[in-house]
Amino acid sequence: MSSPVPVPTAATASQRAVVIIALACVLALLYFGREVLVPIILALFLSLLMAPWVRIYRRIGFGHTASVLIAVVALVVIVTGVTAIMGTQVVHVARSLPQYEVTIRSKVKSLREETLGRLDVVRGELGKVIDDSGQGSAPAASGSTAPSFLAPPYLTNTAPSAKPSPQATKPPSEPVGLLTRVLTTAWVPVETAGIVLVVLIFVLLEHESLRDRFIRLAGGADLRATTAAINDAGERLSRFFISTFSVNLGVGVAIWLGLTLIGVPSALLWGLLTAALRFVPYIGVWLVAALVALFAAAVAPGWSVLLMTLLLYLAVEIIVSQLIEPFLYGHTTGLTPLAVVVAAIFWSGLWGPVGLLMSTPLTLCLVVAGRHVQALDLLNILLGDTPALTLPQRVYQRALSGDAGEIISEARDFLKRKSFAAYCDAVLLPALQLARIDLANGAISGSQQLSVKQAIVTVVESLDSQESRWTRWRRRTSVLESMTIGQSLRQHREDAMGRFQGPLAVPPGSLVLCMGLGSMADDLSTELLTRILRDLHIDARHISIPDFQAFDAQAHPELTPNAVSMVYIVSTSPIKERDTFDDTVSLVHARIAHACIVGVMFPEPLAAAEVAPPPNTDVNEFVTSLEQAAQQAIARFPDGGAKPAQHNAAI
Repeated sequence: MSSPVPVPTAATASQRAVVIIALACVLALLYFGREVLVPIILALFLSLLMAPWVRIYRRIGFGHTASVLIAVVALVVIVTGVTAIMGTQVVHVARSLPQYEVTIRSKVKSLREETLGRLDVVRGELGKVIDDSGQGSAPAASGSTAPSFLAPPYLTNTAPSAKPSPQATKPPSEPVGLLTRVLTTAWVPVETAGIVLVVLIFVLLEHESLRDRFIRLAGGADLRATTAAINDAGERLSRFFISTFSVNLGVGVAIWLGLTLIGVPSALLWGLLTAALRFVPYIGVWLVAALVALFAAAVAPGWSVLLMTLLLYLAVEIIVSQLIEPFLYGHTTGLTPLAVVVAAIFWSGLWGPVGLLMSTPLTLCLVVAGRHVQALDLLNILLGDTPALTLPQRVYQRALSGDAGEIISEARDFLKRKSFAAYCDAVLLPALQLARIDLANGAISGSQQLSVKQAIVTVVESLDSQESRWTRWRRRTSVLESMTIGQSLRQHREDAMGRFQGPLAVPPGSLVLCMGLGSMADDLSTELLTRILRDLHIDARHISIPDFQAFDAQAHPELTPNAVSMVYIVSTSPIKERDTFDDTVSLVHARIAHACIVGVMFPEPLAAAEVAPPPNTDVNEFVTSLEQAAQQAIARFPDGGAKPAQHNAAI
């Protein structure tokens, strides 16, 4: 039943060393080769944006080469136009700054009076208090001393310092110097843009050929997996680029219109900057907001324009991030927020501002590769938004830590979508199976066993709508040390409702008995089934085989004849407990011949194939989950605890 624990070998250690060396080499390549890699990566990402336009032009009737050239020329015209507009706006803002000098000086003076001025007043008052207390009567250290005597130069050996003579330098021509500075500043981005443009053209021209070559290089032997990885990456990146570009463009337009209404000059520049820097995750938009707020404070005499600017950015960002973005693409990029922040720091450290802009798509590519390449699964675990642990693993881990509150919180979220029976089948019982495996392997200590028991008991009682709150405070921890979880939960109900968990004088055919075969897992599964049925307002009782056998040892005159309608016999290990199951079925059929017997046969954990239930003619139905068992009870008791249907009463 338990899987063998892998033993680390020398080969594993050597493989880890190779992985570390390879990772260091990749990082060195990314850093020292950034001058070559950055234009290529930019061209590849731009090709994802341009590929839909190329396909549109081809559908219209243009050839492949003509479609690529039209798309690239349109991109160059748009980028050049936007750059020219931004440059013109920047020059206009720079020229208009001197006229705001008076406003800036008055704002700075006002801020100084409100901050440093009040601090000076407090310091002066504190100094007076200190002087009055006699602590400030010490003589001045240097204020009352006589000035030191300075010897003239002719009495010393020090030569008098000569005045520096101005050197005759010929200043360069002003137009030539200005042109040189402009060309020096603009050469690097122009060079990068030219390389990106050339690479982009060839990538679009060779798009299908590059895809085929990548498939051959990455996984020629497994075309299905490689194609799935490429389609997944292309779909996620295309969705990310298109949705993010559309949202950021809309934010830029909203900021432009809002700042125009507020009265902030050069509103178009700030709208374009907001749209561009919003590609920087989390911090880009607030950097622009801080810059615009400072500019708004400089151009207006009061503080109203500054406050309205900040409120505009705050309102737009809240609406977009909380309403529009989840509606458009639901944050389905596949990255956790922490991964986005860490990726921004990492790629900006490697490639500077360009790396900051490309951090999210680059990291998204790594996550997609981790989902489809087993060797890179670590990237998907660290950076992806998929849970690192399954729901049963999370329940077991938190039970080991004694954190029942978090289990209950997650369970309530689960119960908003599905039933308690489905939660037990999908989460709680598999979590307990993990505990059984560790217990069989001796990997869990006594204190951890007790912690798991306490957590599970607390969770089950908290999720049970029939459990009264005041009875939970009477639970004794020491009881768990000598009982299983199922026995403890059953004992709680007996303490509240009596030895037989309710009266014996009941309407005919209204009782349902739930019987386990004796193991700890059987007891817990039987108790969970009992609570599920009681939540459905069905009078279910949890009994064991010894209870069933010893019931006739005492007289029960109040017992209603034919009170039992159904009997569930629960087995969590159908193969090992086959003989016990058959004996129990025979015992129940001999004592309660008219009852409907349902065998609850849970699948064998870690079994290679599903085992068919043991043939037994006395069993009316077989089910394999608590949810199916609950459906059987609902079909027999459609009105809850009312009398069962007539067609089942004859069974």
